[in-house]
Amino acid sequence: MHDPAATEHLRERAAAELATRLPDHLGRVSWDRARLAVHQRDGLRELLAQAAANSPFHACRLAGIDIDRFEVADLPRLPVMTKTEMMSQFDDVVTDPRVSLRSVQAHLDASKTRASLLCDEFVCLASGGSSGLRGVFVQTVGAYMDFMASFIRPAVANGAAVGTPPGGLVAAVVAASSPIHSSALAAAIMSGPVRLVPVPATLPLGEITERLNALAPPVLIGYPTMLALLAAEQRAGRLRIAPAAVTASSEQLTDEDRAAITAAFDVPVTNQFASTEGLAGFSDPGGRVLTFATDTCLAEPVTVDNEPVPPGTAADKVLVTNLHNLTQPLIRYELTDRFVRYPDDPVGRLRAAVDGRADSVFRYGDVVVHPITFYSVLESPEAITEFQVRQTQRGVIVDLVADGHVGQAALEDTIRRDLTRCGLTAPEVSVRAVSSIERHPETGKVLRFRPAT
Repeated sequence: MHDPAATEHLRERAAAELATRLPDHLGRVSWDRARLAVHQRDGLRELLAQAAANSPFHACRLAGIDIDRFEVADLPRLPVMTKTEMMSQFDDVVTDPRVSLRSVQAHLDASKTRASLLCDEFVCLASGGSSGLRGVFVQTVGAYMDFMASFIRPAVANGAAVGTPPGGLVAAVVAASSPIHSSALAAAIMSGPVRLVPVPATLPLGEITERLNALAPPVLIGYPTMLALLAAEQRAGRLRIAPAAVTASSEQLTDEDRAAITAAFDVPVTNQFASTEGLAGFSDPGGRVLTFATDTCLAEPVTVDNEPVPPGTAADKVLVTNLHNLTQPLIRYELTDRFVRYPDDPVGRLRAAVDGRADSVFRYGDVVVHPITFYSVLESPEAITEFQVRQTQRGVIVDLVADGHVGQAALEDTIRRDLTRCGLTAPEVSVRAVSSIERHPETGKVLRFRPAT
């Protein structure tokens, strides 16, 4: 276990980096299209130059590219980078000889309860792994605070307009418990104009409720599945808080959860997208379309064949190019999130609605079943507070947490009909009542849809 002084040292370093970087980030809010385009081009060229000079993995892929003349529009000329490739060739991807997969993994294993730096310089994070290959990510403290600045600047800009309270804006974050995950790390080290207070989603619901009642946070941030549970606690009178703002992050926000959370806390929900890979986006309060911080991370919504999708079209995945992390260059890195693209904003920033993850789709041979098939059925009965759908060879097993009577046989019949309509022959469906849904022990997330592996 790390000395507590290591976390305090990281907190001080992070505060200094944020104080240096945040004014520039706040200025970017008012950039015009031309200024954003120049910044993206220059940042991309710097990233490519660093990768070509110091990463054997990228040097091979960038051979023959004239980096000094490279434009953002030229990105489709470069190959796509997958998580499998990154993890299998990690030591050749990174640009600093002090960093290796072995050293990062060892640091993560030793940092599950206390945040600290690798080599007194690098932030190490893990993403995924609850159902598949875990990705690990490393960057300097400064690069991570660039990401955090893009994450908090909407709140800071809004606070400046209405008046930030003395001591900064306090936000309770009901998310990951371990600082090897970005939401928990941010809550552990953030100070300044926005102070994040961690309330681990892995705690029992009653304890989370007690902590929030004691904190009475003016801002509440959490996974949509947790916010929906907290909305039920608020309706029951066990939770008694009155946040001025509520933000849902890191999981898909469904219409049903949005309505329940809005009604319980009497404020419109802001939807947020924040990936460990560096992409961040926000909706307006109550809005469904997010605007992404493409000054820090380029994003290409594409088809399964990596062809760009026009506005109004659902993408199969998103390719991200992180402009601020020069230690572990992510260039056209594949995220399996499904974006529905909208016209860019007047400045040229990407706008999109997030429609779940492509890897949550159930596939039965040639039959494809999208999670939306289950949402309309399982989120309609008010008694259902949480659910998980697991794919089986010939159908699904559905686990339900409910605070009242649910007609399990009727639900089975409805889901069976819907699966048949999707093309599945004689689907087998089992609906079970359970006391709770297992959450990831570190992140506290619920994987609502578990495809067969």
